Amino acid sequence: RYEFAEIFPVSALKKDNLDALMAIIPNFLPESPLLFPQEMQTDRSAEFQAAEVIREKLTLMLHQEIPYGLTVQIERYELDDDRLTINAMIWVDRDSQKGIVVGKGGKVLKTVGQSARLEISEQLGCRVHLELWVKVKDNWSDSEQDLMRLGYELP
Repeated sequence: RYEFAEIFPVSALKKDNLDALMAIIPNFLPESPLLFPQEMQTDRSAEFQAAEVIREKLTLMLHQEIPYGLTVQIERYELDDDRLTINAMIWVDRDSQKGIVVGKGGKVLKTVGQSARLEISEQLGCRVHLELWVKVKDNWSDSEQDLMRLGYELP
């Protein structure tokens, strides 16, 4: 048997009692020194964050059709005056996925680009020029060399 400090019946579906649960959780978390300076919001690079915004928009737009079969690599990230230029390569596993990502007449890629550009622009407070390309690399996600080249940290 377990000795629970508190028991909260919740419903994630109906969102019942979630506020009470969220309010009490901090009481049970251990105190520890800060791992990063308080003003530091993340330990990830600006390039990584931009890639994640693009990947998020792709996943939302594609309704999770191929979330594990794609990744985003930033090839250019330059800030000149008040304008940020980002060139990003979207890698997919198969040729059929490329068609899905691009969409009919490039519509999906254009929508993803517009949405990502707006979010990055809002986050950084500057104009953003975003160019996206899609490239097929068979089984990139199974290749340790490709994963390292794309910036993934391997155990």
